[in-house]
Amino acid sequence: MVADDKKAKMNEEAHDLEVEPQLEEEVETLACDVSDDDLRKQNLELNDCYKRLAAEYDNYRKRTAKEKADIYDLSVMEVTEKYLEVLDNIELALANSQGAQDEVLKGVMMIHKQFLTVLEKLGVFEIESLDAEFDPNLHDAVMIEENEEKAGKIVEVFKKGYIYKERVIRHSIVKVAR
Repeated sequence: MVADDKKAKMNEEAHDLEVEPQLEEEVETLACDVSDDDLRKQNLELNDCYKRLAAEYDNYRKRTAKEKADIYDLSVMEVTEKYLEVLDNIELALANSQGAQDEVLKGVMMIHKQFLTVLEKLGVFEIESLDAEFDPNLHDAVMIEENEEKAGKIVEVFKKGYIYKERVIRHSIVKVAR
């Protein structure tokens, strides 16, 4: 039986040796069927396809980065807008702090300062309005005062406006001289 196994193994190896030359001939035949021009055309097509795919990916990467930044900016604006009401109340408390205890007043002043610092770190700034030229993109005029000396200027601010990266979060509500 051992001899039969050896004989069978040798037959298989001999068969493998006979098949390999046939495969080589087929590969050579296939290679001859494809000309250099066809290979160049195919190479150019694949290269063009690669370049388009790379450009599409680059555009996709840039677009998603911009969308992500826009979503962040909108989130900051929306959250800040909600907190501006709290800031208004703190400023109102400071404006009407007559008769308040010194410790309480100091605490409210510290909270106000901290609030403004946080807004500044976020990139949110107050729109300068008092004595500035009226700009409908930044200001909301709710009253007009007759004053030829300051015509077109803001004479009173009822509610402060805030801006973030050149986008208005809240317009300043003002009185304008005419």
